Amino acid sequence: MATFTLSCCSTSDLNIDHYQKRNISYLCFHYFIDGIEHKDDFGESLPINEFYNKMKGGALTKTSQLNAQDYFVYFENIINSGSKEILHLTLSSGISGTINSARIAVEMISEKYPDAKIYVIDSLAASSGYGLLVDKVADIRDEGKSLEEAKDLAESFKLRVNHWFFTSDLTYLVRGGRVSRTSGFVGNMLHICPLLNVSNEGKLIPREKIIGKKKAINRIVEKMAENAENGLDYNNYCYISHSAVYEDAKAVKDKVEEKFPNLKGKVEIFDIGTTIGSHTGPGTVALFFVGKERID
Repeated sequence: MATFTLSCCSTSDLNIDHYQKRNISYLCFHYFIDGIEHKDDFGESLPINEFYNKMKGGALTKTSQLNAQDYFVYFENIINSGSKEILHLTLSSGISGTINSARIAVEMISEKYPDAKIYVIDSLAASSGYGLLVDKVADIRDEGKSLEEAKDLAESFKLRVNHWFFTSDLTYLVRGGRVSRTSGFVGNMLHICPLLNVSNEGKLIPREKIIGKKKAINRIVEKMAENAENGLDYNNYCYISHSAVYEDAKAVKDKVEEKFPNLKGKVEIFDIGTTIGSHTGPGTVALFFVGKERID
């Protein structure tokens, strides 16, 4: 039986069924597409495929991080439902300032509910890598560990969650300022797929330039072989998320399952949600696993 409420944001990019099955509470971000506000609610209000089709058609997107009042109401609802111990993991501070809003809300909650205990953890992770970290914490919660033990595990474990991404469309990296307009034009012409990962500061960092999607698919699996705990004997979770390129994600999944026969279950594929997807755009595949601690 759970001894505390485990919580995260929708930017952990799993899905509603998964959160419900694992008894994980979540709070939804918001985003705008062509000026109209939507909840980042796993495609319930706007189907994920429709969202990416709009982006392909030139729709402009903008994200809106959660504010302190959003968190206050959310935490208060959990407390009023009978749980006064909460462990909340936020989207990486290297990507979003939402952790500051969560911490302000905890101060506000403490004044109104002094017997409540809420810990906020910077996941230093994003998308389904963030989700993988939350799942690892859920595992020890389900073993009956305390709130403090779960907090300590999250802090000590988070830099071992490895994130590797590639994208076959540089348009959205150009839009976000990560790639210059000239480099983006040339890169798209030459079919360059940048390989990126998340640093120890939780920031998205370009690491390699690969020509061709097939080579990028092979290279991302090589990165897992180089960095996964226990190498090819890896026996932990492996998640993939993608933005409207399921076949590419499936190609990575098939190669991973062939190369790593001792996985903890099958590789799970999830959609990159609308908040993260507003920045990556369609064409991104991301691979997440437990491995060497991120040191840069």
